[in-house]
This record gives sequence, structure tokens and C-alpha cells, in this order.
Amino acid sequence: MKKQIAQLFSFFRDKHSEIYKIGLVLICISAIVYFFPREGKFKYEFQKGKPWLSQDLIAPFDFAINKKYQEIQSEQSQIQQNSKLYFKSNNDVLKEVEKELENKFDSVWNINKSLIKNDSKEKSIEKGLKILNEIYKKGIVQVNDKIENKGTDYSIFILKDNFAVEVELLDIYTIQTAYKYVARELKDDTLERNINKMLLIQNVLKQNVFYDDETTEKFKSEQLNNISLTLDMKQKGERIISRGDLIDEDKFNMLQSLKTEYINQLGNNTHYFFIRGGQFVLVALCILMLMTFLFLFRKDIIADNQKIFFMLVILFTVSLMCSVSIQLKIESVYIMPFCIFPVLVRSFFDTRIALFTHLTSVLILSLIVANPFEFVFIQIIGGIFAIFSIINMRNRSQLFFSVAIIFSAYSIAYIGISSIQEGSLQNIEWQNITWFAISSVLTLFAYPLIYVFEKLFGFISDVSLMELSDINSPLLRELALKAPGTFQHSLQVASLAEEAILKIGGIPLLVRAGALYHDIGKMEMPMYFIENQFTGVNPHDELGYEESASIITGHVSKGVEIAKANSLPDIIIDFIRTHHGTTKTQFFYQSFLKNFPGEEIHEALFQYPGPIPFSKETAVLMMADTVEAASRSLKKYDIETIDSLVERIIDAQIKENQFINSDITFKNISSIKKIFKKKLLNMYHLRIEYPK
Repeated sequence: MKKQIAQLFSFFRDKHSEIYKIGLVLICISAIVYFFPREGKFKYEFQKGKPWLSQDLIAPFDFAINKKYQEIQSEQSQIQQNSKLYFKSNNDVLKEVEKELENKFDSVWNINKSLIKNDSKEKSIEKGLKILNEIYKKGIVQVNDKIENKGTDYSIFILKDNFAVEVELLDIYTIQTAYKYVARELKDDTLERNINKMLLIQNVLKQNVFYDDETTEKFKSEQLNNISLTLDMKQKGERIISRGDLIDEDKFNMLQSLKTEYINQLGNNTHYFFIRGGQFVLVALCILMLMTFLFLFRKDIIADNQKIFFMLVILFTVSLMCSVSIQLKIESVYIMPFCIFPVLVRSFFDTRIALFTHLTSVLILSLIVANPFEFVFIQIIGGIFAIFSIINMRNRSQLFFSVAIIFSAYSIAYIGISSIQEGSLQNIEWQNITWFAISSVLTLFAYPLIYVFEKLFGFISDVSLMELSDINSPLLRELALKAPGTFQHSLQVASLAEEAILKIGGIPLLVRAGALYHDIGKMEMPMYFIENQFTGVNPHDELGYEESASIITGHVSKGVEIAKANSLPDIIIDFIRTHHGTTKTQFFYQSFLKNFPGEEIHEALFQYPGPIPFSKETAVLMMADTVEAASRSLKKYDIETIDSLVERIIDAQIKENQFINSDITFKNISSIKKIFKKKLLNMYHLRIEYPK
């Protein structure tokens, strides 16, 4: 038993990395499926304007044929436009204005006797009250923007004592028409009395019919809710469509109705576990496809748990975004910025990985979206163009260019598919173009997300590399000030290494940034390095060979310390660690052997700490650094001396096994040698001799 436990423990100890990856993948698959909508998929694929390619379709159950979306929208629009407006009548207003009129007559009785000339006070008040009663039998409506431009034949509902009475605007007063009515009723009076009475009555008029928004909206909502969503019924056993029939608009609507009912019935508890199981299997296949691709073609990524975790986070996030948008029933799934994810992946990895990750995510999403073919086609086109638009993302403006490219790709692909489905441009849902525009603009959020993922996962993007390569950055300015010779050497190494990596394939910005910082450790004791000795005094003359070698090799560890103190990314620090590998300080080593031939030598005292380079970029930097430094010691610069120098130095590094951990071939090394020779000839202004 103890032996079996020990074997099990050894198995987990030896395979913990693989077990961790498998666990991450299973958790990711389970999380994606958990947030998927709990519904099945219709087993037939169909498109408007194309023939039905499956066998004859018979209705498996009774189902209603739903109205088309445009028809429902049209009915809703008509209700919105033609729905009657409701107003409330305030009966207390008449009593208020009658009382106010009587008070006004009393107040002006003794002031203006002409008002009552040949009339009694009671008779004048009686006539005024009669006019008011006639006006308020119809009512005075409060004019608002909803009825302001309506014709006089437009009718409204007025609520009186909980009863709704329909009246035309012609049969109800406004303040202006009420004024005119008063003027007409007093036209037989003398001019002076007419004016005074008219003013008295007009001044007390008030609106008593007010717009009732709550009741209007209530009745409008009832009308909208009462819209029938179905046109007809299909009975079980009826033929829906025959093989080869063209799917016109009516048949397409019938098939969509069957599909909706079919999915609803599949959502019952009896089918739940089968649906979830199928979703799990298909999502697992998609992610397994991505993992297989990485295992076969990107072993460096499959070996890095951090990078695998990043890939799975991307797949889960895009799936979650789509699932939530469907379950919340947002206007359109196309409003979601799916292209932000291939942009993020491309910022940290190469184009192929970004494309393959995008294809995987789109395949997963096709399991839950409404129109899988249309969705997959549009998203693949948009994603590919998004990736192509940022192949070399070196500034912020490229993201704006990418937004325009993504929007154009989306729109053109959608219009093309819709033209096939609809047979014309008239029935295309142009609203989707707006969703594509919003989705494309949201892709701009990739820029802050790149920074977030850099910090979370320790990655580095092209934009960050551009910022690091700025020679006006504080750390590089300090290097130029304290060790100007080293700074110039770093610039030359960057030029050599960048040219070489462009030739053999790699990340030029990365090798350039690494080259600029690889010797920052020399800032501690710059005068102990020959490129900074401008006075002719060499401090090493006063030191022993072991002590001098210790100072020279120590610039590597010093450089790592400075880099960490200045928060340089680990990927840049790797160039500092590896740029000398495990080689020796040959000058002091050979000098010791020559001057102390019989004495025991501790080689470790003359050896750099390493490690050796482990990538194309770090290997190229090591070659460029050594070749550039050695070229400064040449007494004669011509084709033969430079050719011999490059060959001798790089061959020595190969012999010392400095590149065995690097993904670099002899063909690559041959190309690198040619690049170095050509660049050094240009640096020292030499021309190739023309044949005579």
C-alpha cells in the first residue's frame, strides 16, 4: 500500500505541470458550458433564397406560425402613431371661475358704471355665468406637443366621472377659441360694455382638460400587449417543405417558427442533461483542437502554464460575453466587440496563434447564436482583418485604423450575405450596420486591456517595446551620461541584431529593446570597460587577473539588479542574463594562463554566470554583442579581416554549445553571419572591391 501511495505521489510530482494544464482546460470547458443558454439546437440549417437540401420536413408537433419581425414592428409602430390620447376633466374648475367672475364684478361695480349702464348687476353676472357654463360644457383643453399639430377632426378621449368620452378637437375649446366665443356672445352690447365684460370673463378662463400620460401609456401598453404574434397554426403531420423547394419568405418564416418551438421543447428538464453533455463535448473538441495546434507547432506556449491560462481566459471571456448578451436579450449579438480578443492575442503572440484562437472562439459561439452560418462567416472575416490591421502595432493610431477596417469588413460581409438571403437591398436590416459600428468602436478598449494583461500575465506588447526602445527614456539617458561608450556600443548592437532577426524571423522590437539594455550593468563601474576609457588610463593595470575578471563578469548581475529596480519586464532582463552565456572573459583568462603557466586556475572565476541563450532573439543578441565589441579591436578594416572575425567568433560560440537551447538552425546562423559582415562593412565605410 505504501509503495502504491509513493508511486502515486511520484506520478503527481513528475506530471504536475501536465495535470495543471488538464485541470485548467476542464475548468474552462465547464465554466463556458455553465454560462451557455440551457437550450438545444435545431437539427436543420437553412437560408432564405436557397433550396431545402434535407429530406421532406413533416411537422413533428402542432406549432404556431409566428408573424415576421417586420410585421410586428409595423403594427407596433401604427399603435405608437395612432393610439388615442387620454385627458382628464377637472369639474371643480367651473366653480372656481364662476366665483372669481362674481368677485371681479363686485370689485369693479362702483369704479366703472358704464359696465352696468342700462343693466343690473345681477343681469350682467347672470349673462357672464351663462357664457362660462356654455364654454365648460365642452371644456378648455391644455394644449401640448402631442395635439398641437393635429387636425380639428383628430379625436381624443376625455375621462369624466370614470367614463371615457371620445370627442374631436373641433368640439373642445382651447384658451384662444374660448376667447373668441366670449367675444361673439357679447357682440350685441355697446362697444364700451362689450370690452369691459369681455375682459372680465376672459380673465377668469382656465383650462380644465389636462393630458393624462399615465392613462394614455396604460391603454397603449394594453394595445401593444394584445398584438397577436402568430398568423396561423400547423398541425402535427402536415408537410412543411419538400426537398428541393426554394425557401421563400413565407417558408423561411414557417421554418423559423418551427425552429423556435423545437428549441423551446428541447429546453424541458427531460432533455437537459443531453443538451449539457452535447455542449460539453463540442466545446471540449474546439479547445482540444487549439491545444493540439499549440502542441504541434508552438511547443514553447504549451510548455508555459501562464500562456495557456491566458488563452483559456480569452476563450472563457468571449463565450461569457456572448452568453450573457443572448440571455439578457440585447438588441443584437453583433453589438458585442468580438474582434477585441484576436487583437489582444495578436498583441502578445504571432498572427497564426491569434487567428487560430479567434477561429476556436467563433466555433464555440456558433453553438449558441441564432444564425450560426451568418455569425461565423461575419466574425471570421472581421477577425482576420482585425489581425492583419495590427501586424506591426507600434502606435495608438493603428487601433483607430483597425476600427475602420473591422467596421468595413463586417458591413461588406453582412451586406453580401443579406443580398443572397433577401434577393435585394430593400429588406436588409440596416440597423445591424449601426451595431457593427458600435462593436468596432468598442474594439478601442483593447488598448487599456493590453496594459492590464501585461501586468497580470507578465507579457509585453509591441507598444511597450516601442516605449522601452525610446533612447530618451530615463534609464537609457542615464546610461548615455555615465557610460557613453557603452551606450554607443548598445546602439550598434541593436542595429546588427535587429537586422539579423528580421532576416531569420523573430521579434525585431524585442531584440532591439534587449540590445539597448543588455549592458546597463556597466553604469556601476564604467571606467573598467574599455569602450568608456577616453583618458588612456586603464584601472585594470592595478588589479589582478581574477579581480578584473570578477568586475567584468559582474556587470551581468549588476545589470539584472538595475533592471529590476527600474521595473523592466522579465523578458528584457533575460537579454541581460544571457548576452554572454557561460563564456569566459578570454583576455584575462588567457593572460593568466600565459603569465602563470604552472599555477592551478579556477575557471569559474573567469566565467560569466549564464544562463545560455534560449531563444532566437537572445542568441542573435549574443552574437551581435560579441562581434561588435571585437570589431573595435581590429587594426585593419577590410573584407578579409571582418569576414575572419565574424566567422571565428560565432564558430567559437557554437563550439562552446552556447546555442543548444535556442530555436536556431545552422541555416539561420549562416544568414546572420552574412548580415553581420555586410553591416560591419557599412559601419566602417568599406566598399566591396569591384572585379577588374
